[in-house]
Amino acid sequence: MSGTQSPAAVRAASGSEAGPGMAGGGTAELGPRAARTRDKILATSRELFLKHGYAGTRIAQITAECSISRAGFYTYFRDKQEIFNALGVAAYRAVLNAIAAWDDLPRPASREDLTNWVAGYFALMDEHGPFIFSAAQSAPADEQTQADAHRMQMRSAWALGSRLQGRQRVPSDTPDTLGLAALALLDRSWFFSRSAGLPVSDQDMIRTVADWLAAVLDAA
Repeated sequence: MSGTQSPAAVRAASGSEAGPGMAGGGTAELGPRAARTRDKILATSRELFLKHGYAGTRIAQITAECSISRAGFYTYFRDKQEIFNALGVAAYRAVLNAIAAWDDLPRPASREDLTNWVAGYFALMDEHGPFIFSAAQSAPADEQTQADAHRMQMRSAWALGSRLQGRQRVPSDTPDTLGLAALALLDRSWFFSRSAGLPVSDQDMIRTVADWLAAVLDAA
């Protein structure tokens, strides 16, 4: 894909089904101290990607902020793209976990149930949203990464859309489109209320998104 990626595409940067170009790295073989260093590299990179973009962030900046040597950096990551992929893995899996929580909601879900779910999604975005939105503007441009992002984007949309469809009074014919619309609303609503600094009430935004979900489920 050329041009700017959508946030939904970036959240799907990698995962258990990702292709060969999307390895996310792991911590199973690391001791506690090494795991903390790796986590610091990831957290620092997330902030630098937000500030400078993926293309504008240099490995030297990451090592300087983490107070490690360049050799130390390569102990944990092959290159900058592997960091991007690892952050994408975390965001993608977190969103899938949030979507799976629909399976535990009562049938029918009350307005309070929907409000609590949206609030939980916003809490997820507090951690992963800055990366999702910054990476949407600046991400690796290789074809494998782009193809994996598209595939994971649609899997995320289908996961949410099919759950909404299964609860609709009149089921949608296109759960993938329904899921994309819902994810777009969730992501942008979080951005406007918690990141953009607009004069809107956080709780009002959460309730409004919950109202939209309720209307989608009840639409004739």
